[in-house]
Amino acid sequence: MSDPQIKEAESAKKLENTAAQLPSTFWLTLAVGTMVGSAVLKASGSRHTALFVGQWVAPFMLFGIYNKLIKTVGND
Repeated sequence: MSDPQIKEAESAKKLENTAAQLPSTFWLTLAVGTMVGSAVLKASGSRHTALFVGQWVAPFMLFGIYNKLIKTVGND
């Protein structure tokens, strides 16, 4: 029987290594682009779609913070 903590650590390390390869500006650009897209949708009259797309900004910013932490603190 394999130890679940070892498996989790290996998968987390793979995720962190993959995420660290993306530049931090990628997530910021994606968040700003989402804000612009939401504003365009709102201006074109698609109110509900604009609200839906606008909610993507916070997760993209959180991914950017996570990415920055991985690069600054490093992974074990």
